[in-house]
Amino acid sequence: MAAEKPAPVKVLYCGVCGLPAEYCEFGPDFERCKPWLRAHAPGVYPDELIASSSGGDDKDVDKVAVRLQGVGISADGSTSAGGASASKQEDVKRLPGGKLKKKDKQEVIIEKIVRNKRKCVTVVKGLELFGVKLTDASKKLGKKFATGASVVKGPTEKEQIDVQGDISYDVVEFITDTWPDVPESAIYFIEDGRKVAAA
Repeated sequence: MAAEKPAPVKVLYCGVCGLPAEYCEFGPDFERCKPWLRAHAPGVYPDELIASSSGGDDKDVDKVAVRLQGVGISADGSTSAGGASASKQEDVKRLPGGKLKKKDKQEVIIEKIVRNKRKCVTVVKGLELFGVKLTDASKKLGKKFATGASVVKGPTEKEQIDVQGDISYDVVEFITDTWPDVPESAIYFIEDGRKVAAA
C-alpha cells in the first residue's frame, strides 16, 4: 500500500515585513506589523500583545520599554543609563530585512609596514570618512614627501593610501594642516598591533 502524501501547509505571510505571521514579533519592526496582524491574522497573537497604544496600560508598558532600552550593562557588570547605549544606537544602521550594520568610526589610521628588512611603506586608512578624495590625497602626499603614493584596496576591501617610505610621524601634521576637517584626536597609529593615539 502506498502512503498518502501529506497536504502542503498553508503559511500566512505578513504583508508588512514578509515574515510568517508567527515570527513578526522577531522581525525588524513589530509595531508596523500590528495593524496588519489585527486585520488579517487575529488568532495568531493574544489581544494584549497587539493592542493599540491608546490605552493607559499600554502607555505604561511603552514607558518601561523605553527605560529598559536606555540601560546598558558594561563588561565589569555595572549598569549605566542613557548616554552609553544612545551612542551605540547612533553607530548602528538598520539594513533591509532588519539586519543591523555598524557605522564606521571617523578615524584615520596610520600604519608602517616594513618590507625586505629596510624598505618601509606607510599606510593611511580612513581619510575618505572625512570627505577627503583619496586620489587627490595620494597626489598631495606624494608631492609633499617626494615619494610614490597610490590608492589601493586593503585586505578588508576598503581603499587606502600606500606611501613609500617611513613618513608616519610627519604625515600627522600634514593631514591636519591640509584637511582641517580631520582633527588630530581622530588620528591613530598602529604600533606592535595596538592602536595608539597620535596626539
